[in-house]
Amino acid sequence: MPTPESAKMHEVTGELREAVFEYARTRLSYAPPPLDSPKPLEVLNELAGQTITEKGLGGSAALELFGEVLAPSTISTDHPGYLSFIPSAPTEASKLFDLIVSASAIYGGSWMEGAGAVFAENQVIEWLVRETGLPTGAGGVFVQGGTIGNLSALVAARFAAEKRLGHKPERWAFICSSEAHSSLKTAARVMDVDIIAARADEDGQLGGPAVDSALAAAGDREVFAIVATGGTTNFGIVDSIDEIASVAKSHNIWLHVDGAYGLAAILAPSTRKLFSGLENADSFIVDPHKWLFAPFDACALVYRNPELAREAHTQHGEYLDTLTESGEWNPSDYAINLTRRPRGLPLWFSLATHGVAAYRAAVETNCQLARDAAELIRKRADLELVREPMLSVVVFKKHGWNQSDYDAWSDKLLADQIAFVVPSSHRGEPNLRFAIVNPTTTIETIAEILDRIEKD
Repeated sequence: MPTPESAKMHEVTGELREAVFEYARTRLSYAPPPLDSPKPLEVLNELAGQTITEKGLGGSAALELFGEVLAPSTISTDHPGYLSFIPSAPTEASKLFDLIVSASAIYGGSWMEGAGAVFAENQVIEWLVRETGLPTGAGGVFVQGGTIGNLSALVAARFAAEKRLGHKPERWAFICSSEAHSSLKTAARVMDVDIIAARADEDGQLGGPAVDSALAAAGDREVFAIVATGGTTNFGIVDSIDEIASVAKSHNIWLHVDGAYGLAAILAPSTRKLFSGLENADSFIVDPHKWLFAPFDACALVYRNPELAREAHTQHGEYLDTLTESGEWNPSDYAINLTRRPRGLPLWFSLATHGVAAYRAAVETNCQLARDAAELIRKRADLELVREPMLSVVVFKKHGWNQSDYDAWSDKLLADQIAFVVPSSHRGEPNLRFAIVNPTTTIETIAEILDRIEKD
């Protein structure tokens, strides 16, 4: 029998419900959203105080605290001037549906419990399969992010190699580019396997000959996967996937493509050709929260042969037998996850609402803006491109500036609420970097930021 106090935990007054809805409506109406900025811990301690108490603050007070103190202390990644790291620019449709997903308490781990949600998520996966040229029957799952996606794919790749060999070698290894994402180092550490780094060329691109050389350097280690990158985080470089795929096929090695940021560019007519060979991959990832205009957090992990992934990842337990022996498509069987929310649904709703053509146009707009930004930089005598943009990342430097100059300029840019552009680096030299994944970012935004370099 629940106590009156415990029952109250599940009660929300109509007034609080409407206040939450009104906050959401207000937030969604911002065009653009406020950029905002982080505050030091001591300031937040002073402004917010202790928020977790025995009696509670009450819903209205907690919401007011969030709206007036916590939210303004958090940078909006969907601001058109947020150009650091890899931003996020979810459509309004995807954000609205994220509310519905949370309000519906849907479980997305099994077909038995979430058939409708899984059906919709799988249609998005099937769309990605068609776009990338993988065969009918390929499939996968939405996981938290690229780190979990890469790790899950590599676990499946190692399982497939062990199944093919019929035994475990003394030491496993996989090959990736010297400019590959840091998540691969994490995956190697978790799996207790070696990384063999293949040397990218002067333009940051990994090709077939370098992979061949890395294979020759494997020695007694058994190489179970080769990882190509479909858009590096720092520069947006797409490896020569077709060359790497040819090497992988000739050695019967699993090819995984880390397309967390850049693979969305396969939708843009001007960059689609860069992904030639992707159709030969055994697995790939792409993060919709990066460049497919979905909210955090979502990574699509796709396998050529999902059955191998299912064998590698299915968890077994007496209480799970009714699921694992059902013969149904259970998303929890295809990655390192069991409990999961149906994080692919906001993307499904946005795609179903706007259509794929709108997505193609938005990605193409970002790629063209990167080329336009590069042209503005070329016209400035005080600036220099570090590399020509391949996708939507533009890296450049200011002549005569050192790290402290970049830092001071970046801090003032955020303090003045113009943009969020933190310094990056390449080969030990500091630089500036635009990561353009927001269709509301314009050339005027870029020009204003560049003008601030001269003024500051």
